[in-house]
Amino acid sequence: MLKKLHIKNYAIIDDIELDFSDGFTIITGETGAGKSILIGALGLILGDRADSSSLWRAEKKSFIEGFFSISHLSGAQSFLQEHDLTGDPDELILRREISPQGKSRAFVNDSPVSLQLLKNLAILLVDLHRQFDSLELGNTSFQRNVLDALANNALLLKNYKEQFIAWQSVHNKLQELYLQKTQSAKELDYYQYLLDELLKQSFEENELENLESELQLLNESEGIKNALSNASGLFEMDEHGLLAEFRKLIQTFRPYAALEKNLAEILKRLETVQIELKDISKEIEHINDAIQNDPARIVWINDRLSEGYKLFKKHGVQSTNSLLEIQQNLDEKCRAVFTLDDKIILLEKEEKALSLKAGSLAKEISNSRKQQINIFESKVQELLSLVGMMNAKIKVVQAETPLQESGMDSIEFLFDANKSGKFESIKNVASGGELSRLMLCIKSLVASCMELPTMIFDEIDSGISGEAARQAGKIMKQIAHQKQVIAISHQPQIAGQADHHYLIFKEEKNNRIFTRARILTNEERIDTIAKMLSGEKPSAAARENAREMVKG
Repeated sequence: MLKKLHIKNYAIIDDIELDFSDGFTIITGETGAGKSILIGALGLILGDRADSSSLWRAEKKSFIEGFFSISHLSGAQSFLQEHDLTGDPDELILRREISPQGKSRAFVNDSPVSLQLLKNLAILLVDLHRQFDSLELGNTSFQRNVLDALANNALLLKNYKEQFIAWQSVHNKLQELYLQKTQSAKELDYYQYLLDELLKQSFEENELENLESELQLLNESEGIKNALSNASGLFEMDEHGLLAEFRKLIQTFRPYAALEKNLAEILKRLETVQIELKDISKEIEHINDAIQNDPARIVWINDRLSEGYKLFKKHGVQSTNSLLEIQQNLDEKCRAVFTLDDKIILLEKEEKALSLKAGSLAKEISNSRKQQINIFESKVQELLSLVGMMNAKIKVVQAETPLQESGMDSIEFLFDANKSGKFESIKNVASGGELSRLMLCIKSLVASCMELPTMIFDEIDSGISGEAARQAGKIMKQIAHQKQVIAISHQPQIAGQADHHYLIFKEEKNNRIFTRARILTNEERIDTIAKMLSGEKPSAAARENAREMVKG
């Protein structure tokens, strides 16, 4: 509920505070006293656009603060948590500041916020009904929520939304797979062609690099064999070969090795070299035998490398292993296409099961809404007659839609103000006053069923008087048993129903006019209502009538 409204330097308000209680509060005052200014200021903290021309003192900033109790508004609490704006768990402060330069800033619990966020939050706090405002009455979501509240569909809707979200998730995945299959089908032939091309070559790891080395060896094989043969000859010449000469050298030093320490060491080293030379000679012979001058092998390697180089260029790589990686990726892509059908079949079964569950719940919700339509139309018709709209009728149109988050229905309230037999959308045909009274009638039906915020009616009495005004007051009084109701009114019949009464008036000070407000005592209320009945100097009969209204 709205606990306090503080306005400073706005229009003809220098500084004013209004404290509000629960129940039904009425705000009255002469035309031009500033009631509309209060609504304008309230509208700013609810997200209306600001205008620097509304500043009372142009050189100072203006601010409007609203203090709300939100302990009973779970929707507002969730909103604050979602946007990290939590403060006092029981109190919320909305503030709007307008600088002399025309810049406007919005705050929630002292945290700066965007104007759109302020609007979204304000909807959860205040339901402000101004003349010529269609407000949420013309909103199909609100209209659907009315029927759901009357039908007590909260639990059904919760269960349905869980099923719908699960179905939607699977449905979206399935659509992605369908799209993926369509795209993959176009690419599969190309991927398969590239894969077959690589598989045909059957490359092994590092194969092309090894073949390049082998080809280089084969191309130089004749020169290598000549060099190896010459070297082998140097080792194996009968009397003058390298090994024979080393044997002679060793034999020369052997008799003296025992006599000369250093010579013995040299002899050991020579013997070691002799052994190493024998090993080298054998290795040269082995290499010479292994190297073959194979022209056919050279041709085969050149052909193999040629195919490999073509694939290097085609895929933009420079190694055999890179080609093998591409081959693996292509294989995975092709396999993925082949397994898509299996995934699709499984998801189609899951989607069908979830769709059936969601559809069954949606049908149940739709039937419960349908059962409320005639009751709702009849009750609203009755209430409209009480508030002076005897010729007006409301009609609820329920149409089936594909499954959506709210079920399988579209709900629309149609309106006929003058028994024309022609029903049209409420927002297109109802006047501001008619909308306010229609909203009053509707919300009186659902006040105990819905989490409604503070309801503020701005001159809901437009076009009515007498008994119709009294009935409108009674309806507001009834709503106020469960929700805070604040109304600006010119009708004494409505003012007499209130629990609290604010008087808005003008006061002159230092040759300037200010708007002032004060809460009235019981006797002051009687005097004010009497003036509303018969003028500035009310008669005794008017006072007595006013007293009866207040007792009421």
